[in-house]
Amino acid sequence: MIDRTSSDDVVSLASGMQVGAVVVLERDPGDVEALLADRVRTVPRLRRRLIRTPFGCGRPVWVDDAGFDISRHVHRVLCPAPGDESALLDIASSLVTRPLPRSSPLWSATLVTGLAEDRVALILVFHHVLSDGIGGLAVLTNLVDGAPSAELAPFPVPPPSRRRLAKDAWAARLRPPERASFARPRWPSLGARCSLNRPTGPRRQQTIARTSVHRLHTAAHRCGGTVNDALLTAVTGALGTVLNGRGDHVDELVVSIPVSTRRSTTAAHLGNSTGVMPVPLPTGGDHWSRLTRIAAITRSHKKTVTSVAPIFRTLKVLGVADWFMNHQRMVHTVVTNVHGPDQPMRLGGVPVVSLVPLSATTGNVTVAFAALSYADAFTITVVADPDRVPDLRVLTEALQTELDLLG
Repeated sequence: MIDRTSSDDVVSLASGMQVGAVVVLERDPGDVEALLADRVRTVPRLRRRLIRTPFGCGRPVWVDDAGFDISRHVHRVLCPAPGDESALLDIASSLVTRPLPRSSPLWSATLVTGLAEDRVALILVFHHVLSDGIGGLAVLTNLVDGAPSAELAPFPVPPPSRRRLAKDAWAARLRPPERASFARPRWPSLGARCSLNRPTGPRRQQTIARTSVHRLHTAAHRCGGTVNDALLTAVTGALGTVLNGRGDHVDELVVSIPVSTRRSTTAAHLGNSTGVMPVPLPTGGDHWSRLTRIAAITRSHKKTVTSVAPIFRTLKVLGVADWFMNHQRMVHTVVTNVHGPDQPMRLGGVPVVSLVPLSATTGNVTVAFAALSYADAFTITVVADPDRVPDLRVLTEALQTELDLLG
C-alpha cells in the first residue's frame, strides 16, 4: 500500500506549521538516543521522508529513509540558568518555529538538561504534515514505557515505481468519492476589527496557565457544557479583559476550533486529519452566564465542521493564499484541546512529571491557545508573537484568573 498524503496533509505541508510537546521528566533517563532508536521502529512515519511524485502520479508519498540516522533527530541542550519553566519554554519556542529539514523524516527530539530540581525535558517537534495533535499523542504512546507490542515492518522498503504511482493515482481518481465527513462550510461574517489580527513576525513566545480536568468538568457540567466549553469560556474572558485594557471593546470574538476527523488513534495511521469549526463567542458577562451561552453556541455548531483543504487549494491556485492568511478577518484566535493520557507515564523508567503542548500561530493571528490534559492536570499554552502581544504576561494572568473562577 502506498503511503500518500491526504488533502489536509497538503495544506499542512504548504503552511509549514509545526507542533509538539514538552515531556518533563523527574530526572535524566540516561541513553535516550538508544531508547528512541529502538522505539521509533514501531512508528513507520518516523523513519520516512516525504517526496513529491512525478507529473500525473498523484499527491506526495512517504518513503522509507534508507539513510535514517537517529543522531540527526535526537539532540541535547543545556538550559541556561536559572533553568526554570520560562527558560525551558524559550528553548521550546525556538525549536517549534525552526523549520525541520525536508530531506529527512519531519521530527526532532531534544533533551534539555540543567533544569531546576534536577529535572530534564524531552521536547518533541513534528511537522503538522507528519501528525496532528491526536496522532502526536499516539506517537508518544509508542515512545514511552509500556507501549503496546507492534509487528515491525521490513526496513527500508524500496520506494514505489513511477508506473505503480501512476496506477495508484488513477485508481484513486476513478474511485467513487467517499461520503463527505464535513458539513457545508458555515463561516461567520467578518469578525470585528481589533488588535488580535495584525501581521505577525518570526518570533514566538509561550506561557502557561494550569488547572485540573476535574475542576473544568465540574464547572462545565453545572452549565450543561463540556470541558472544551469551559476552556473557551476562560479564553474569551481573558481576551476580553486584555482587549478592554488596550482600548478595544469587542463583544464577540470568532474562535477557530480544530476538530479531529481521525478514524484511527494509532501511530500506524498518522497525518493531519483535522477540520475546523469557526464559532463567534461572547467575551462579556460573568463566567457562569458566559459558559452557559458558549455551551449552547458550540452545540449548535457541532455539525458545521469543515475542511479548509478545498478553500486553501483554491487560494493557492489563485496565488493569494499567503496574502489571505496575513490579511484575513474571519478568525481572531485558535483554541485547540487534546485529551491526553489518563494515567501517569514513564520514559526509560523515569516518571513523566508533566506534558506541555506546543504550537505556533500563523498568518495574522497574533495569539493562540493549545490545551493538553495529563491525568488530572490540564495545561494551556498561550503562544504569541511577542512583538504584537507585549502584554502576554497580562493575558496569561487573566487566563489563570478565569480558570480559577471556574471552581
